[in-house]
Order: sequence, then structure tokens, then C-alpha cells
Amino acid sequence: MEVSARIVTLELAETFTIARESQDTAEVVQVELRHADAVGYGEAAPIGRYAESAQSAQGFVEEVVSRLGNDPWAPLDLGEPGAEQAARSAIDAALHDLRGKLVGLPVWRLLGLPRAGPPTSWTVWLGDPDDMARRAERVAGRFHRLKLKLGGRDGLDVDRVRAVRGLTDLPLQVDVNEYWSLDEAFDALPELASLGVQYCEQPLPQGDPAGAELKRRSPIPIFVDEDCHTLADVAACAELGHGIVVKLAKSGGIAEAIRMISAARALGLGVMLGCMIESGLGIAAGCQIASLCDHVDLDGNLLLAHDPWPGVQFLDGVQLPSHSPGLGVRQAVPDPR
Repeated sequence: MEVSARIVTLELAETFTIARESQDTAEVVQVELRHADAVGYGEAAPIGRYAESAQSAQGFVEEVVSRLGNDPWAPLDLGEPGAEQAARSAIDAALHDLRGKLVGLPVWRLLGLPRAGPPTSWTVWLGDPDDMARRAERVAGRFHRLKLKLGGRDGLDVDRVRAVRGLTDLPLQVDVNEYWSLDEAFDALPELASLGVQYCEQPLPQGDPAGAELKRRSPIPIFVDEDCHTLADVAACAELGHGIVVKLAKSGGIAEAIRMISAARALGLGVMLGCMIESGLGIAAGCQIASLCDHVDLDGNLLLAHDPWPGVQFLDGVQLPSHSPGLGVRQAVPDPR
């Protein structure tokens, strides 16, 4: 099999802000995997939080080419999970795309899964309370649930949720991105519960020893994100939260994500499927396994000014994978202007 990788810059429709950063663009690495006359595609969304970059992801892809062999049905062996998980995910997605095209089936059918998962949440990025409320109101009728980014460290996080709740009765979830202390969490979570927030993502920093205590005392479920990367992390996360957040860019791809979900179910944990800022190519890979999850946050391509890989269908709040073979997306023809 022949493998190539290129860096692509995605432009966001609006500046996207979370607790630790703001961005107007995102660099991804798109992988092309050729076997005979068939081509599979995948996308890596490197996570700077874990010392990944587009350049390091591209370098990883180029280094592991020799390990792929010539059999697209052979088990994928890229070594033990560790660094460059996003790059591993892109290779895994490209291989799934290739296999689906070789047999003429969409990946979700190849995996024996239903097509549709739960509705995706829409992410309301971090800002002042009134601004977040206005942005939430703007998508009324289009989405069935909202995810509010918190962690402003300005004492206004509860006010942010209250402002949004004042304008909508949609289900709400919050994502703190590791930016609360234990005391801040104990202060905020009861108020968020009274506002009908369904669950909170990663309120404490990764590895915080107070995580188990927060799980015991929290009035709403805690879902663990930054603490949960691969299958090896799931058992420990059962002590820290009521559920895990699975992202292909963290897990290393579809195959590892399915193993994580199976382990989470065995431990009685909920599962949320998340994403990074990705094009339709990256989101399409996540859509293939969305039916296995309780909650879905796959809006990365919907945040873009222009999605260069159309094919994922957004219907009644749900991100649906295509009926076409493989991942079912295609690269858009550039505008000649």
C-alpha cells in the first residue's frame, strides 16, 4: 500500500475560544492510502495539549509507511499507543475507508452498526454570559442540545449557564477543559444542577487526585475527557467519573474507540463521542460509531467557514454518515475563482 500525508489549514467561521486558547484556524493532516485502484482517506486533528502538531503528525505517518504492508485486511499494527494518536487515527480511518470501498459498503455497515446515533450538541464557545446566550439563541431550532464551554476563571461560569438557560429549554452540558479547582467545582455544580445541566466534562485538571471525591459528591454526572485517551485509561476513569469522552484523535482511531466503549459499558460508564475542529473527513470517521454512544458532540465540521469534505448529512440535529462506500465523503472541487 502507498501512503501519503499533507497538511491542510481549516478556517473557522468564527473565532473559537475555550479556557486555554482561542483560534481562527486549525491545521489538520489528511492521509491518503492507496491499494490497487482504490484510495482510502483519513484526517488527523493533532492536539497541542499533548505535544502534537501537524508537522509531527505528518512525520509519524511518513515514518510508519513500511509497517502497513500490502494487505488492507491485515490487522493494523502501529506499535503501542502513545505519542501521535491523531496521526494513528488518520491512518486507521483511511484503512477503514479503503476497506469499505473495496467491498462496496459504508464503514458503519462493515462494522455491523446502525447508521444513526444521538443528536450532536452544538458548542457555544467561551465568552461573556450575554454573548454566549445570544450565540445559543442563534441556533434555536437547528440543534437539539448545547454544549457550553466554561472555565473563564472570572467567577461568571454559573452566570454563563444561567444566561443561556434564560433563552432556551434545550438540554445543556458544560465543558470546563480542566479549569476548575475542587472548591470551584463544589460551588458551581449544585447551581448547574438546579439549571438543568445534564453533565459536566472534565472540571478538574488531568491527574487531579481529587477526582474520585468530586465524583462521589457531584450532583450531576462527571464525564472524563483529558484523563481518558485509550483503553488503558478506562478502568482508572471509572473512579473519576460517571462516563468517558471518546475522541478518535485521542484514541488512535475507530478500532481503539470501539474497544474503549466496550470496556466503559462493562464498567457501567456512560459514553460521549467528541471531536476536535475537523473537516467532514474527520467527522465522518466518528459518525460511523456514533450509534454506540449515549451522547454525541460531532460539530467540528459545522464550525468551519467551508467544509472541504462534504458527505456527512446533518438531519434534524443528527450527523449521519453516508450510504456510500467507506467513510462516504468526497473532497470538494475547488472554486476556480
